[in-house]
Amino acid sequence: MKKGQPRFNYFLNQLEVLLAKSSKQKNPGLWLYQNNARTPLFMLEALAKLYAGIHNKKKFSKLKDHFKLLEDSIGAIDYYDSFAKDFLANKKIPKTITAYLQAQSREKIQSLNEILIEKEWLGNNNSRIKKIRKKLETAGWLNEEDDLKSIHSFYISAINKILGFINEKGFHFENVEADVHELRRKLRWLSIYPQALQGCIQTTKAKALPKYLEKYLTKEITGSPYNIMPGADDSKHFLLLDKNRFYALSWLIADLGKLKDNGLRVVVIEEALLQTTKTTNTDALKKTYQLLGNKQPKLQQLLDNAESTCKIYFKEKNLELLIVGTAAV
Repeated sequence: MKKGQPRFNYFLNQLEVLLAKSSKQKNPGLWLYQNNARTPLFMLEALAKLYAGIHNKKKFSKLKDHFKLLEDSIGAIDYYDSFAKDFLANKKIPKTITAYLQAQSREKIQSLNEILIEKEWLGNNNSRIKKIRKKLETAGWLNEEDDLKSIHSFYISAINKILGFINEKGFHFENVEADVHELRRKLRWLSIYPQALQGCIQTTKAKALPKYLEKYLTKEITGSPYNIMPGADDSKHFLLLDKNRFYALSWLIADLGKLKDNGLRVVVIEEALLQTTKTTNTDALKKTYQLLGNKQPKLQQLLDNAESTCKIYFKEKNLELLIVGTAAV
């Protein structure tokens, strides 16, 4: 049995339904943003990214670019819209800043609407889904056993690339976006692949729980639906991950996410000030901290916190020990 194409079809079907509904709206891009089209796009991007590393690299790389363009476009809307809504409730933030963020959000929505037509997701020639399905028909899909072996190798490679990234940085972060956010993106794919692959990756508990892992097993993490693996269904070959270390991975992603969001609050206000007033970078940053108040950590403090957290996590070799092995039934 070949599992690859059905995995794509599962999320393509979800996306197709959303696109069809959005086409009946006055503002399709806004509707897709508000109705979580980003999730199936994340899954499709993950599958394309993974299979580009397994076989048919050129074919799947092109598919990944299509999914990523839409996902990034929705992400750009979310970036400005979320901060705009957050700052609306803060009376210390000038209306000119929230107005700038709202304008940027509208601009990104318009950009998405243009992409939807230009790339043939919507409009008179809405043939993108059909073209993708046609490409998938001609991919050299592997049988389930060989497919799982390749997924195993790819997952190891993804982990090694993260270790290479962190070793290159030497646990020294200088930029919220280029360092903290980029590391979080790389880590997050490790948690997205199991969801996208729909059951061939499962978790298993070790007999003994190392004491140092206990700090990661919070109720928020162990109770998260995102940490429940999809059902195995009729799969017969599996990649097994250590459950507690998968929780630890999830904890790190969440913690870096909080630090990243806190840092981007500074970045986005500084951007708004530079775009709406005649000021220098130094003065804009100083004004940003004044607007956010004493409770807002400085960027360097957030970077230092991210460094400390990562030093502990990576020195415990949690990623190296994440994969338990493979199994067949």
